[in-house]
Amino acid sequence: HKLNLKISAKQALEQLLDAKRISGLIAIREGQWRSEIISMMVDAGFKYSEVMAAFSKVTVPKGLSNSEGIYFPAQYSFDKSTTALEAVTSMVERFKKEAEQIGLLRGEKKFSPQQLLTMASLVQAEGNPSDFSKISRVIRNRLKIGMPLQLDTSVQYIQKRRGEIYLTTKATTINSPYNTYRRVGLPIGPIGSPGLQAMKATMNPVAGDWIFFITVAPNDTRFTASHDEFLKWKELYLKNYRAGLFRSK
Repeated sequence: HKLNLKISAKQALEQLLDAKRISGLIAIREGQWRSEIISMMVDAGFKYSEVMAAFSKVTVPKGLSNSEGIYFPAQYSFDKSTTALEAVTSMVERFKKEAEQIGLLRGEKKFSPQQLLTMASLVQAEGNPSDFSKISRVIRNRLKIGMPLQLDTSVQYIQKRRGEIYLTTKATTINSPYNTYRRVGLPIGPIGSPGLQAMKATMNPVAGDWIFFITVAPNDTRFTASHDEFLKWKELYLKNYRAGLFRSK
């Protein structure tokens, strides 16, 4: 924080609470794409050429082969003397520390660290924290039976479009290794930077036989193993969508 000298305690508190006084503030939200983080760094005062060079030089943690998803969501504040590479490296080191503590970078018997991080990014993108462990289970259940994941967020990542609830049929036919409608299994890499809760849920899914889930209304996500029940809920979702329940206020 930048604080004035010789001020009262009240003034000091007001200045401490003023986010505009934080030097080089970059607040990375859970699920953000690398491209979005690049834009945020440029907006914070880093030169675009230096930022791009930093992202190309950053060391990807052992066990991972993709530099998407490795920038830990948090609020960072960098001094003017901080280089772009130092800033990006601090984000990656924070991710590495958190991922190592929960065992994600060690992998599992059936999943590599890269696959677990990819799964965590899908969990993050697909729902609210209260549903993360269930979404994690649905993904594992679908992978186990060889069922396509068919997750809208993977297609939205390809399109670089956020905030859209409805996905067109045409969008699901995009030829991309990230398209979970056309490709069976996980995408080739993460679709954003997952937060700690999503990573923990990926490592510790709740028990359940669900293979379907759908958000029928804001804050109302339902899980089932029955295709017929899922179709009924899909009709309810479409009804609520047409009624405008998903519109931003």
